[in-house]
Amino acid sequence: MGEDWRFLLTGSHTASENMAIDHAILTAHSKGSVPPTVRFYGWMPSAISIGYFQHLTEEVDLDACDSHGVDYVRRITGGGAVFHEHELTYSIVVSEDHTKISKNILESYKMICGAVMNGLSHLGLESTYAPINDILVNGKKISGNAQTRKYQTVLQHGTILLDVDVEKMFQLLKVPNEKIKDKMIFDVKQRVTSIRHQINQTPGFDSVAEAMKSGFEDAFEINLEHGVLSEEEKSYTQKYYDICFSNPEWNQKR
Repeated sequence: MGEDWRFLLTGSHTASENMAIDHAILTAHSKGSVPPTVRFYGWMPSAISIGYFQHLTEEVDLDACDSHGVDYVRRITGGGAVFHEHELTYSIVVSEDHTKISKNILESYKMICGAVMNGLSHLGLESTYAPINDILVNGKKISGNAQTRKYQTVLQHGTILLDVDVEKMFQLLKVPNEKIKDKMIFDVKQRVTSIRHQINQTPGFDSVAEAMKSGFEDAFEINLEHGVLSEEEKSYTQKYYDICFSNPEWNQKR
């Protein structure tokens, strides 16, 4: 087919660990230590991630998260607050000058989201791209995506919703006015969907991962070869976990 990229199935981790691993892969790849990488993962426990430019305590009810046993973390990518529970999350790390990726940010979003859409097609779901960073099935959002570029390297990660609990999400996020919460919940239910809602059965993480793997291979004309984190990446992961993602100062710095 094409060139070999690395494929990581890293299982479920805490929010801080997940974000530290993504950042570690980005750093290692920028130094030429590891190949372009696609990673699939989950969240344990459930978590809320906020965009880099958001303010944690303005977006998230920390007391509610603590009482529900839900993690929270600031991403290095932009965008809004995301509730991570029943989902497959992907990340892709590749050099900005790689021939498989566009230097144009908008085009690169479209290309990477196209890989997710290919994966959904392997599950029998027809999807559409809603620029800049959403994927819709039957007019409803099933995937949100965010990107950053550091050290001449692209990191994009995004969610593929296996299921969604909108009521629980709104217990954890702050809303401007409690009186309009019911309307907001209704509106989100009209705008957001999941694989379970579309196929009327609960999908397995592994089957969705296999479909998404094929989707990325088709879109980029690559072979995804199973790999593991390098020792260098493990070291970076610990570093970023300590100084950033598990650090209240980082998570609440705005």
